[in-house]
Amino acid sequence: MFRTRLLSGILLVIIALATIMAGNGVLAVVLCLISLIAYRELTKACSTHSGDENRREDHMEVGDMPLRSKGSHYSAPEYVGMIMTILYYILVYSSVWYGSESGEGLAVVYPVVMIAVVVTLIAMLFMYVFTFPRYHASQIMAAMFAYLYAPVMLSFIYLIREGFEQGNYLVWFIFLCSWGSDTCAYAVGVLIGKHKMTPKLSPKKSVEGAVGGVLGAALLFVVYTQFVINRYSDAYLPLMLVAGLGAAGALVSMVGDLAASAIKRDHGIKDYGKLIPGHGGIMDRFDSVIIAAPLIFIGLMFL
Repeated sequence: MFRTRLLSGILLVIIALATIMAGNGVLAVVLCLISLIAYRELTKACSTHSGDENRREDHMEVGDMPLRSKGSHYSAPEYVGMIMTILYYILVYSSVWYGSESGEGLAVVYPVVMIAVVVTLIAMLFMYVFTFPRYHASQIMAAMFAYLYAPVMLSFIYLIREGFEQGNYLVWFIFLCSWGSDTCAYAVGVLIGKHKMTPKLSPKKSVEGAVGGVLGAALLFVVYTQFVINRYSDAYLPLMLVAGLGAAGALVSMVGDLAASAIKRDHGIKDYGKLIPGHGGIMDRFDSVIIAAPLIFIGLMFL
Protein backbone atom coordinates (compact mmCIF):
# COMPACT_ATOMS: atom_id res chain seq x y z
CA MET A 1 0.00 0.00 0.00
CA PHE A 2 2.79 2.43 0.91
CA ARG A 3 4.61 1.73 -2.35
CA THR A 4 1.41 2.23 -4.37
CA ARG A 5 0.65 5.45 -2.51
CA LEU A 6 4.20 6.72 -3.02
CA LEU A 7 4.28 5.97 -6.75
CA SER A 8 0.85 7.53 -7.24
CA GLY A 9 1.97 10.61 -5.32
CA ILE A 10 5.11 10.98 -7.44
CA LEU A 11 3.10 10.61 -10.66
CA LEU A 12 0.57 13.15 -9.38
CA VAL A 13 3.32 15.68 -8.67
CA ILE A 14 4.83 15.16 -12.13
CA ILE A 15 1.43 15.71 -13.80
CA ALA A 16 0.82 18.80 -11.65
CA LEU A 17 4.23 20.22 -12.55
CA ALA A 18 3.79 19.62 -16.28
CA THR A 19 0.23 20.97 -16.35
CA ILE A 20 0.86 24.12 -14.35
CA MET A 21 4.10 24.89 -16.17
CA ALA A 22 2.24 24.57 -19.47
CA GLY A 23 -0.56 26.82 -18.21
CA ASN A 24 -3.01 28.51 -20.58
CA GLY A 25 -5.42 26.17 -22.37
CA VAL A 26 -3.75 22.99 -21.12
CA LEU A 27 -4.25 24.00 -17.50
CA ALA A 28 -7.84 25.11 -18.13
CA VAL A 29 -8.76 21.78 -19.76
CA VAL A 30 -7.09 19.68 -17.05
CA LEU A 31 -8.69 21.70 -14.25
CA CYS A 32 -12.06 21.38 -15.97
CA LEU A 33 -11.69 17.58 -16.12
CA ILE A 34 -10.56 17.42 -12.49
CA SER A 35 -13.50 19.63 -11.51
CA LEU A 36 -15.97 17.36 -13.30
CA ILE A 37 -14.62 14.31 -11.50
CA ALA A 38 -14.61 16.10 -8.14
CA TYR A 39 -18.17 17.32 -8.75
CA ARG A 40 -19.37 13.79 -9.45
CA GLU A 41 -17.57 12.47 -6.37
CA LEU A 42 -19.28 15.08 -4.19
CA THR A 43 -22.75 14.50 -5.61
CA LYS A 44 -22.23 10.76 -5.26
CA ALA A 45 -21.16 11.23 -1.64
CA CYS A 46 -24.15 13.44 -0.89
CA SER A 47 -26.52 10.74 -2.14
CA THR A 48 -24.96 8.04 0.06
CA HIS A 49 -27.06 7.30 3.14
CA SER A 50 -25.60 6.31 6.50
CA GLY A 51 -27.25 5.36 9.73
CA ASP A 52 -30.46 3.42 10.29
CA GLU A 53 -32.62 6.52 10.18
CA ASN A 54 -31.45 7.26 6.63
CA ARG A 55 -31.70 3.72 5.26
CA ARG A 56 -34.95 4.37 3.40
CA GLU A 57 -33.97 3.50 -0.16
CA ASP A 58 -36.20 0.43 -0.31
CA HIS A 59 -39.24 2.46 0.77
CA MET A 60 -38.71 5.72 -1.09
CA GLU A 61 -41.52 7.56 -2.77
CA VAL A 62 -40.92 9.36 -6.08
CA GLY A 63 -40.05 12.59 -4.27
CA ASP A 64 -37.53 10.81 -2.08
CA MET A 65 -35.13 9.88 -4.87
CA PRO A 66 -31.46 10.42 -4.01
CA LEU A 67 -29.40 13.08 -5.77
CA ARG A 68 -27.59 10.41 -7.76
CA SER A 69 -29.51 7.55 -9.29
CA LYS A 70 -28.56 3.95 -8.57
CA GLY A 71 -25.97 2.37 -10.83
CA SER A 72 -23.90 4.47 -13.19
CA HIS A 73 -26.69 6.83 -14.26
CA TYR A 74 -26.54 10.57 -13.72
CA SER A 75 -29.35 12.57 -12.17
CA ALA A 76 -30.70 15.82 -13.59
CA PRO A 77 -28.92 17.98 -10.95
CA GLU A 78 -25.64 16.29 -11.89
CA TYR A 79 -26.19 16.94 -15.60
CA VAL A 80 -26.90 20.61 -14.92
CA GLY A 81 -23.84 20.97 -12.67
CA MET A 82 -21.50 19.26 -15.11
CA ILE A 83 -22.73 21.23 -18.11
CA MET A 84 -22.39 24.47 -16.17
CA THR A 85 -18.90 23.45 -15.03
CA ILE A 86 -17.76 23.12 -18.66
CA LEU A 87 -19.37 26.44 -19.57
CA TYR A 88 -17.82 28.05 -16.50
CA TYR A 89 -14.28 27.09 -17.52
CA ILE A 90 -14.89 28.26 -21.08
CA LEU A 91 -16.03 31.64 -19.72
CA VAL A 92 -13.11 31.92 -17.28
CA TYR A 93 -10.58 31.00 -19.97
CA SER A 94 -12.11 33.49 -22.41
CA SER A 95 -12.32 36.31 -19.87
CA VAL A 96 -8.71 35.84 -18.72
CA TRP A 97 -7.56 35.84 -22.34
CA TYR A 98 -9.59 38.96 -23.11
CA GLY A 99 -8.34 40.67 -19.95
CA SER A 100 -4.72 40.03 -20.87
CA GLU A 101 -5.24 41.19 -24.46
CA SER A 102 -7.14 44.34 -23.51
CA GLY A 103 -4.91 45.21 -20.57
CA GLU A 104 -7.81 45.09 -18.11
CA GLY A 105 -6.46 42.01 -16.35
CA LEU A 106 -8.57 40.32 -13.70
CA ALA A 107 -11.10 43.17 -13.66
CA VAL A 108 -12.88 41.40 -16.53
CA VAL A 109 -12.96 38.08 -14.69
CA TYR A 110 -14.77 39.11 -11.49
CA PRO A 111 -18.19 39.80 -13.06
CA VAL A 112 -17.86 36.70 -15.24
CA VAL A 113 -17.37 34.45 -12.21
CA MET A 114 -20.32 36.04 -10.40
CA ILE A 115 -22.58 35.78 -13.45
CA ALA A 116 -21.62 32.13 -13.99
CA VAL A 117 -22.49 31.24 -10.40
CA VAL A 118 -25.83 33.04 -10.53
CA VAL A 119 -26.76 31.50 -13.90
CA THR A 120 -25.92 28.05 -12.53
CA LEU A 121 -28.23 28.61 -9.57
CA ILE A 122 -31.00 29.76 -11.90
CA ALA A 123 -30.47 26.66 -14.07
CA MET A 124 -30.71 24.45 -10.98
CA LEU A 125 -33.97 26.14 -9.98
CA PHE A 126 -35.40 25.69 -13.47
CA MET A 127 -34.56 22.00 -13.35
CA TYR A 128 -36.03 21.71 -9.84
CA VAL A 129 -39.32 23.37 -10.83
CA PHE A 130 -39.89 21.45 -14.06
CA THR A 131 -39.02 18.05 -12.57
CA PHE A 132 -40.92 18.58 -9.31
CA PRO A 133 -41.46 16.51 -7.16
CA ARG A 134 -38.70 14.22 -8.38
CA TYR A 135 -36.01 16.03 -6.34
CA HIS A 136 -36.03 17.63 -2.90
CA ALA A 137 -34.83 21.19 -2.32
CA SER A 138 -32.02 19.75 -0.17
CA GLN A 139 -30.78 17.78 -3.18
CA ILE A 140 -30.66 20.89 -5.35
CA MET A 141 -28.76 22.65 -2.58
CA ALA A 142 -26.31 19.75 -2.43
CA ALA A 143 -25.77 19.94 -6.20
CA MET A 144 -25.15 23.69 -6.01
CA PHE A 145 -22.84 23.21 -3.03
CA ALA A 146 -20.81 20.65 -4.97
CA TYR A 147 -20.54 23.08 -7.90
CA LEU A 148 -19.23 25.88 -5.69
CA TYR A 149 -17.01 23.59 -3.64
CA ALA A 150 -15.11 21.91 -6.47
CA PRO A 151 -15.28 23.59 -9.92
CA VAL A 152 -15.45 27.21 -8.76
CA MET A 153 -12.88 26.88 -5.97
CA LEU A 154 -10.45 24.92 -8.16
CA SER A 155 -10.65 27.55 -10.90
CA PHE A 156 -8.65 29.92 -8.69
CA ILE A 157 -5.57 27.85 -9.56
CA TYR A 158 -6.06 28.95 -13.15
CA LEU A 159 -6.88 32.54 -12.16
CA ILE A 160 -3.62 32.83 -10.21
CA ARG A 161 -1.52 31.11 -12.90
CA GLU A 162 -2.87 33.15 -15.81
CA GLY A 163 -4.36 36.23 -14.14
CA PHE A 164 -1.31 37.52 -12.25
CA GLU A 165 1.72 38.89 -14.04
CA GLN A 166 4.05 36.50 -12.22
CA GLY A 167 1.45 33.76 -11.95
CA ASN A 168 3.83 31.03 -13.08
CA TYR A 169 5.74 31.63 -9.81
CA LEU A 170 2.87 32.59 -7.50
CA VAL A 171 0.67 29.58 -8.27
CA TRP A 172 3.00 27.27 -6.35
CA PHE A 173 1.98 28.97 -3.11
CA ILE A 174 -1.22 26.92 -3.27
CA PHE A 175 0.62 23.61 -3.15
CA LEU A 176 3.19 24.79 -0.62
CA CYS A 177 0.48 25.67 1.90
CA SER A 178 -1.62 22.56 1.22
CA TRP A 179 0.67 19.63 0.48
CA GLY A 180 3.71 21.26 2.13
CA SER A 181 1.93 22.04 5.39
CA ASP A 182 0.39 18.56 5.40
CA THR A 183 3.87 17.01 5.20
CA CYS A 184 5.18 19.26 7.99
CA ALA A 185 2.14 18.55 10.15
CA TYR A 186 2.57 14.81 9.66
CA ALA A 187 6.28 14.90 10.58
CA VAL A 188 5.75 17.02 13.71
CA GLY A 189 2.71 14.98 14.73
CA VAL A 190 4.63 11.71 14.50
CA LEU A 191 7.54 13.13 16.52
CA ILE A 192 5.82 15.03 19.33
CA GLY A 193 2.07 14.88 18.72
CA LYS A 194 0.13 14.14 21.93
CA HIS A 195 -3.03 16.27 22.01
CA LYS A 196 -5.78 15.26 19.58
CA MET A 197 -7.12 18.16 17.53
CA THR A 198 -10.39 16.70 16.19
CA PRO A 199 -10.65 13.13 17.52
CA LYS A 200 -14.11 12.55 16.02
CA LEU A 201 -13.03 13.59 12.54
CA SER A 202 -9.37 12.63 12.31
CA PRO A 203 -7.99 10.79 15.36
CA LYS A 204 -4.42 10.90 14.04
CA LYS A 205 -4.22 14.69 13.72
CA SER A 206 -2.71 16.48 16.72
CA VAL A 207 -2.55 20.06 17.92
CA GLU A 208 1.24 19.87 17.80
CA GLY A 209 1.09 18.65 14.21
CA ALA A 210 -1.24 21.49 13.26
CA VAL A 211 1.13 24.06 14.76
CA GLY A 212 4.02 22.41 12.94
CA GLY A 213 2.08 22.54 9.68
CA VAL A 214 1.30 26.25 10.07
CA LEU A 215 4.87 27.18 11.00
CA GLY A 216 6.27 24.87 8.32
CA ALA A 217 4.12 26.48 5.63
CA ALA A 218 5.17 29.96 6.75
CA LEU A 219 8.82 28.91 6.52
CA LEU A 220 8.31 27.29 3.10
CA PHE A 221 6.68 30.47 1.83
CA VAL A 222 9.57 32.62 3.07
CA VAL A 223 12.23 30.32 1.59
CA TYR A 224 10.44 30.03 -1.75
CA THR A 225 9.84 33.77 -1.94
CA GLN A 226 13.39 34.72 -0.99
CA PHE A 227 15.23 32.28 -3.22
CA VAL A 228 12.84 31.94 -6.16
CA ILE A 229 10.28 34.74 -6.55
CA ASN A 230 12.35 37.69 -5.34
CA ARG A 231 15.44 36.42 -7.12
CA TYR A 232 14.20 35.17 -10.48
CA SER A 233 10.93 36.99 -11.13
CA ASP A 234 10.09 40.66 -11.61
CA ALA A 235 7.98 40.66 -8.45
CA TYR A 236 9.20 41.50 -4.97
CA LEU A 237 7.13 40.26 -2.04
CA PRO A 238 7.70 41.33 1.60
CA LEU A 239 8.75 38.27 3.60
CA MET A 240 6.71 39.04 6.72
CA LEU A 241 3.48 39.31 4.74
CA VAL A 242 4.36 36.17 2.79
CA ALA A 243 4.93 34.26 6.03
CA GLY A 244 1.51 35.38 7.27
CA LEU A 245 -0.09 34.26 4.04
CA GLY A 246 1.61 30.89 4.33
CA ALA A 247 0.39 30.42 7.89
CA ALA A 248 -3.17 31.44 6.96
CA GLY A 249 -3.10 29.19 3.91
CA ALA A 250 -1.95 26.22 6.00
CA LEU A 251 -4.69 26.80 8.55
CA VAL A 252 -7.36 27.01 5.86
CA SER A 253 -5.93 23.92 4.15
CA MET A 254 -6.35 21.93 7.35
CA VAL A 255 -9.96 23.07 7.62
CA GLY A 256 -10.49 21.97 4.01
CA ASP A 257 -9.04 18.55 4.76
CA LEU A 258 -11.23 18.14 7.85
CA ALA A 259 -14.34 19.46 6.08
CA ALA A 260 -13.94 16.86 3.33
CA SER A 261 -13.52 14.19 6.03
CA ALA A 262 -16.64 15.45 7.80
CA ILE A 263 -18.68 15.06 4.61
CA LYS A 264 -17.45 11.48 4.23
CA ARG A 265 -18.29 10.66 7.83
CA ASP A 266 -21.71 12.27 7.49
CA HIS A 267 -22.50 9.92 4.63
CA GLY A 268 -20.67 6.81 5.83
CA ILE A 269 -18.02 6.46 3.11
CA LYS A 270 -14.29 5.81 3.38
CA ASP A 271 -13.04 7.48 0.17
CA TYR A 272 -14.60 9.71 -2.47
CA GLY A 273 -13.37 7.45 -5.25
CA LYS A 274 -10.67 5.08 -6.49
CA LEU A 275 -9.15 7.14 -9.29
CA ILE A 276 -5.76 7.62 -7.59
CA PRO A 277 -4.38 4.31 -6.25
CA GLY A 278 -3.49 4.58 -2.58
CA HIS A 279 -5.07 8.02 -2.25
CA GLY A 280 -8.71 7.60 -3.22
CA GLY A 281 -10.50 10.09 -5.42
CA ILE A 282 -9.83 13.65 -6.54
CA MET A 283 -11.57 15.02 -3.45
CA ASP A 284 -9.40 12.85 -1.19
CA ARG A 285 -6.20 14.27 -2.67
CA PHE A 286 -7.25 17.83 -3.50
CA ASP A 287 -9.43 18.57 -0.46
CA SER A 288 -6.91 21.03 1.00
CA VAL A 289 -5.88 22.45 -2.40
CA ILE A 290 -9.50 23.29 -3.22
CA ILE A 291 -9.95 25.57 -0.23
CA ALA A 292 -6.39 26.96 -0.26
CA ALA A 293 -6.59 28.25 -3.85
CA PRO A 294 -9.14 31.06 -3.28
CA LEU A 295 -7.47 32.06 0.01
CA ILE A 296 -4.09 32.45 -1.72
CA PHE A 297 -5.78 34.39 -4.51
CA ILE A 298 -7.31 36.81 -2.01
CA GLY A 299 -3.99 37.16 -0.16
CA LEU A 300 -2.07 37.90 -3.35
CA MET A 301 -4.56 40.65 -4.20
CA PHE A 302 -3.39 42.54 -1.10
CA LEU A 303 0.35 41.78 -1.19
